[in-house]
Amino acid sequence: MPTQTLPLILEPEVLEAHLDDDAILIVDLSKPQTYAQLHVPGAVHLDYARIIHGEGPAKGLLPDDAELSEVLSGIGLTAQHHVVAYDDEGGGRAARLLWTLEVVGHRGYSLLNGGLHAWANEGHPLSHEPVAPTPSEYRVQRGEAAVADLQFMRSHLNDPSVVILDARSPEEYDGRKRLAERGGHIPGAVNMEWTQAMDERRNLRLKDAQTLRAMLETLGVTPDKTVVTHCQTHHRSAHTYIVLKSLGYTRLKGYPGSWSEWGNRSDTPVE
Repeated sequence: MPTQTLPLILEPEVLEAHLDDDAILIVDLSKPQTYAQLHVPGAVHLDYARIIHGEGPAKGLLPDDAELSEVLSGIGLTAQHHVVAYDDEGGGRAARLLWTLEVVGHRGYSLLNGGLHAWANEGHPLSHEPVAPTPSEYRVQRGEAAVADLQFMRSHLNDPSVVILDARSPEEYDGRKRLAERGGHIPGAVNMEWTQAMDERRNLRLKDAQTLRAMLETLGVTPDKTVVTHCQTHHRSAHTYIVLKSLGYTRLKGYPGSWSEWGNRSDTPVE
């Protein structure tokens, strides 16, 4: 399978067949101690904290262009690379990297289905040798199509063509668990906890497309609408974003401010 035709959701056996492909950059966003013990051969490690930026209570914002360029150059990314990202937690951190690549205009990327769980549990080759990337000179070209900011969220609260998908836990959504100054949810938002998309019986791979579509459509999350995903810091909801993209949803945005911004302000409505 040529690199340019690799699917968005990549199965471990397909990646194994491409381990020697120089056109692929495998990026591991697992915890550093996990990477030191085991990782996909050839994978470079990226500290998740380097691809997010906090301002006040909003902890999940995007770094500026200069910082993002430095981070992506540091892992050796070039415009020609197809990125395959994974982590050790079900794909949230890896998906946040892929959403970031979408924002900066890098279109060649895949999420390793099941991440390190599927890779390690199913007997694929493992390494504990750290990989020192060859730095590149990657320059981001940020677009806003995949980003919903505070102004967008405020101006589309009562827009029937926009659906806000909250990927937090039900307890966070209804305010029983509060991780910000205020508990609850953005008015009109629907809730589907991010882990609902995972199949625990298949090493945290995504559930089949038919099941996922049915779950989403029950909530009114349909492809004809603009769907905005958010959680506390657009970590869990970045995974939801990639799930929707894999299902063919094209009108997608992620809200990086998420509840850490919305729930800590005094001038935003809460349900």
